[in-house]
Amino acid sequence: MNENNAATAESQVSSKRSSKKKARSHRFWFVVIVLIFVWWFNNYTLKTTNVELSSTKLSVPIRIAVISDLHASKFGIGNQRILRRIENVDPDIVVMLGDMYTQDSSWDLIQIPIELTQSVVDAGYPVYFVTGEHDTDAEYIEAIAKTGAHVMNYECEYTEINGNRVQIMGIDNVYYSPTFDLSSVFTLDESCYSILLAHIPNYTKLSQFGADLTLCADTHGGMVQLPFGMGPIYDSEWNRWFPYFTTKGRTVYDKGIFGYDGGYMFITSGIGASPAPVRLNNRPEVAVIDIIPE
Repeated sequence: MNENNAATAESQVSSKRSSKKKARSHRFWFVVIVLIFVWWFNNYTLKTTNVELSSTKLSVPIRIAVISDLHASKFGIGNQRILRRIENVDPDIVVMLGDMYTQDSSWDLIQIPIELTQSVVDAGYPVYFVTGEHDTDAEYIEAIAKTGAHVMNYECEYTEINGNRVQIMGIDNVYYSPTFDLSSVFTLDESCYSILLAHIPNYTKLSQFGADLTLCADTHGGMVQLPFGMGPIYDSEWNRWFPYFTTKGRTVYDKGIFGYDGGYMFITSGIGASPAPVRLNNRPEVAVIDIIPE
């Protein structure tokens, strides 16, 4: 009888241990699945970021879609998803701000942004394009031009958008010398709305030029953003970790809208990731800039 009781007790203990192991295993895999979902959501889902500005130079609103930093990969956000997002917001123009593939990519990957540009042009949207520090291949740039996109590497064009006269300029700088001065290259036409396209957001130099709107990319928003508006964990401009805490009083130009005398700079966090998909609290975006008459 005692032997039976002992066996029963041992069986109960063993059963409890087995139940605890199963519970720990279930919790472990639940955490793993949640972490994978969070990683996937932050790196492979696309959002629309809306910004509204006003100007006395416009009589009718203008809508601009901004895409950048695709860093094309086989497993990234597909062209059709990006195109659908653009079609959903139905902009007047689309601007592409560089680094649409990563340096030393195969031609198969380089074809991805070429095909995306072609699909946007074929959908009826005027495309204005500048390169970044990665997508500088001459054959690639020629292919982009053949799609019908306006390659704006140190070019200036005038266009009419919804009856508004607009001056669009673009630069391909990956370096700004201490003496850099865009005024020696372009002349702002104060009779129309001016837009400057530049991959790298050198706020000091570009705000001195003073276009009504400057559109930039490059920073990816720091890739990882802290919650509660505390900015990126790393500021590539000044090579500082946790700039919100270490550079009190200094603005970090990572992503979003920033004002300057006479205009605004908008920095998009882009779509892709480089060198690895480690976005957190900073999802890929198609940015939509609405400029309305003041």
